[in-house]
Amino acid sequence: MNIKLATLQQGGRDGTLVVVSRDLKRCRAVPAIARTMLAAMDEWDSVEQQLRQVYEALNSGTLEGNCFDQAACHSPLPRTWQWADGSAYINHVELVRRARNAEVPESFYADPLMYQGGSDGFIPPRGTVVAKEAWGIDFEAEVSVVTGDVPQGATPEQAARAIRLVMLVNDVSLRNLIPAELAKGFGFFQGKPASAFSPVAVTPDELGDAWHDAKVHLPLVVHLNGQLFGKPNAGVDMTFDFGQLVAHVAKTRNLCAGSIVGSGTVSNKQGDLWGSSIANGGVGYCCLAEVRTYEAIEQGKPTTPFMKQGDIVRIEMFDDQGQNIFGSIENQVQTHAAV
Repeated sequence: MNIKLATLQQGGRDGTLVVVSRDLKRCRAVPAIARTMLAAMDEWDSVEQQLRQVYEALNSGTLEGNCFDQAACHSPLPRTWQWADGSAYINHVELVRRARNAEVPESFYADPLMYQGGSDGFIPPRGTVVAKEAWGIDFEAEVSVVTGDVPQGATPEQAARAIRLVMLVNDVSLRNLIPAELAKGFGFFQGKPASAFSPVAVTPDELGDAWHDAKVHLPLVVHLNGQLFGKPNAGVDMTFDFGQLVAHVAKTRNLCAGSIVGSGTVSNKQGDLWGSSIANGGVGYCCLAEVRTYEAIEQGKPTTPFMKQGDIVRIEMFDDQGQNIFGSIENQVQTHAAV
């Protein structure tokens, strides 16, 4: 049932849930239905129809709403029970491994990569990324889903039916910290700080024909400091769909309603650097590491820097009519002596 939802930064740590109009111009708090997004996830079966009715009334103009300000939003779930991020675009994995002359194990094509991130607090969509430049600050533009309860051992088909919402994410990476962490053989931690999600989360059916096969078949648009950096299609070259990714997380555990599962960096196969960059007619990239990998392969060393003080990344997705679906993530890098 078509719905758009957001969380305003008011009313406590978990914010205030609002229903948002399709054009992202108006919103309406619904405390009688659910005060927070997490509360809505917990009671989804009983509140979904009520939220849909509010959404329809907002869009038709039969219900008044307040002006919707994306800058006033937190991530739709400011915190939640589970944040697990995959690497569904094997092209991204192949490129990174090729840069260091490493083979991609055959298992990577049948068994998704996944890491468990911190879910105790996310960055607002217009929040700052606070880190040292020496840490190698990178953005990763991705699609993510929010699930209902998923039982342990769910099949990909069952897992896909448990997807409640879709949203975008900037999965921040500190590239220069990651190699030493991985060398310990125990996974990411410091190299993966808090992520930021799009202002708006939508039900899959709100995406219309763009949602099928448990994938979003639309370009993910990334600007860096106002310049178009990438627009790869999120439905292309996605080796594992969201049903498979959610089922992978649920292999050994139950997932609570409100769990988030990410796609990993969206990446399309394109050939060489000169053909794949926006400037040369390609679809570009969704992270700096990928263009740096092309540079290392073709030129012997990367020349594109990681993010610096004041740099801004913007991540968004548009429908076939040019309507911004999820609102815009705009994260600016901030460094200071305390970090």
